[in-house]
Amino acid sequence: MLKLQVIIGSTRPGRQADGVLRWLVPKVQAGGQFDVEILDLREWALPMFQETLATVGDFKDPTYSDPLIKRWNQKIKEADAYLLVTPEYNHSVPASLKNAIDTVFFSFGFRYKPVAFVGYSMGVAAGVRAVEHLNQIMLETEAVPVRTQTLIPFVSTAFNAEGQPNSPALDVGLSVMLEDLAWLGRTLKAARPEAPLPSALRIRAAMAKK
Repeated sequence: MLKLQVIIGSTRPGRQADGVLRWLVPKVQAGGQFDVEILDLREWALPMFQETLATVGDFKDPTYSDPLIKRWNQKIKEADAYLLVTPEYNHSVPASLKNAIDTVFFSFGFRYKPVAFVGYSMGVAAGVRAVEHLNQIMLETEAVPVRTQTLIPFVSTAFNAEGQPNSPALDVGLSVMLEDLAWLGRTLKAARPEAPLPSALRIRAAMAKK
């Protein structure tokens, strides 16, 4: 079974993410393809990113500038796949989520692992602009974004009293997204042992020989 980390991008009081997760997590678990772990950024008080190669310490066993940063990098490396749950702030992602991604530094924890996105907003946009930015961000980490996205407009009225979506399209779209995420997860997990070194390291090594 694939280890899936669901990362909650919002840390605000009264966040809509909790209602989304009430529907989302049981659906993911019911599929039987993932061992699900929730990573709530409220519980990871990561400092604002300021790591450098100098703060990494021993490259074979990085210490970083703070023990929490080391634990976060180790935690991210445990997963086979990721699902990022995000609202949209000012046409982009929450600073807490971007900071958490940036903090996965030098460990290449996201590399060659699939990532899917659940976006939501109070209006019609459904978090699509945040998800678009996350696609760009996660490509730079060398993760593999899933093309199909789950987007929830008008999130405050998107679910009924039992926590189920008022639109059947949400269940259908989520199921397809999870199928793609699982297939990519299995495929990439099998291939990772033969993966080359990260491109940034190979470029640096090649340039050192010039």
